[in-house]
Amino acid sequence: MTYLLDTNTLIEAKNRYYRMTTCPAYWSWVQRSHHAGVVVSIEPVGAELRRGNDELAEWAKSQNGLFLPVSDETTQQAFAHVAAYVASQAATMKTGAMEEFLGGADPWLLAKAMTIPGAIVVTHEQFNPQLRRKYSIPNVCEPFGVTCIDTFELLSRTDARFVLAD
Repeated sequence: MTYLLDTNTLIEAKNRYYRMTTCPAYWSWVQRSHHAGVVVSIEPVGAELRRGNDELAEWAKSQNGLFLPVSDETTQQAFAHVAAYVASQAATMKTGAMEEFLGGADPWLLAKAMTIPGAIVVTHEQFNPQLRRKYSIPNVCEPFGVTCIDTFELLSRTDARFVLAD
């Protein structure tokens, strides 16, 4: 199983429950899970993180291979399907929502998930079919049959354990 991390999962972890100095085990787990072929993300997520001016930006700069490219033909074709779907929904959404969604990493995350058999997107966004102010990842994943879970479900599914050594 391959889990694709959304930007917000890493930012929330750093800002709240897995601060880098408080819970370094989480960040080691991400690295180990990546090296085991379980956890990845995409280059647009890496670019969003590296634009910051904090410890997460520095961490992202050192994560060789974690951020998969999206320039391959299969991902580009999947992105076109995502963009067409989003455009078909634009009349029901807030003005500018489509441009905002398509201008970020989110549609690329879904497109990459569509190219990896059984891939699951990890995000803290929630499925809400009534949402009209913005496109949420789970809302756009649903018509493509891509599963979305949050960080806590990911940790449960992968049997992650952060145990004090003392």
